[in-house]
Amino acid sequence: MDVVILAGGLGTRLRGVIKDMPKPMAVVKDKPFLEHLLNWVTKYPINKIILATGYKSEIIESYFGKFFNGIPLEYSIEDTPLGTGGAIIKSLSVCSSQKVLIINGDSYFPIDINQMNEFFTSHESKFTIALKKMFEFERYGSVTIDNQSCDIIQFNEKRYCSEGLINAGIYLIDKEFLLKNSYPEKFSFETEVLEVESKLGNLKGQIFDVDFIDIGIPEDYKRAGDFIV
Repeated sequence: MDVVILAGGLGTRLRGVIKDMPKPMAVVKDKPFLEHLLNWVTKYPINKIILATGYKSEIIESYFGKFFNGIPLEYSIEDTPLGTGGAIIKSLSVCSSQKVLIINGDSYFPIDINQMNEFFTSHESKFTIALKKMFEFERYGSVTIDNQSCDIIQFNEKRYCSEGLINAGIYLIDKEFLLKNSYPEKFSFETEVLEVESKLGNLKGQIFDVDFIDIGIPEDYKRAGDFIV
């Protein structure tokens, strides 16, 4: 499979910490956060990695170049912000495989990709989302899942939850399934794809019990080193 990493974030809420750098280049344990993601992903048998970049993309391309751990790197660059949906659709034009793994570039959730691939195949899925069970949270929306079929039933608004599942920002998709619809150049993946497809019963959820960290706010960015080996 090919892998797309969404690395176009502005990092507005981290501006006071990382200054004028793309969010995925925020340093954690003496390396850019994105490098930790690449170290994890390249442990698995993948064809190539597409970095979907935007803000100061030249910094990312200059640092990583065209290969990482022997895996080819390609770049899908947003000249203007396209939203999460637009960035994903644009990056798929660079993908050559039918099956594509999409990863948020500002969170670290080092799942077993082989295990996700096996789930995807055995459930005859077209779109599987990695889920994480969390406790005492309000920063994330929760996900309702049918425990028998593993179908995602609903995405719930952000509110305090004592316990629940969250979308951990990793998607394994059949590219043609996603491209069967027409989308505007700029749109929200969460609103226009995830919410719509969940209502149609087209999304599967797989729960993984590994550490999760999202570096989107300074407090969690400062804790990120505790989660990365």
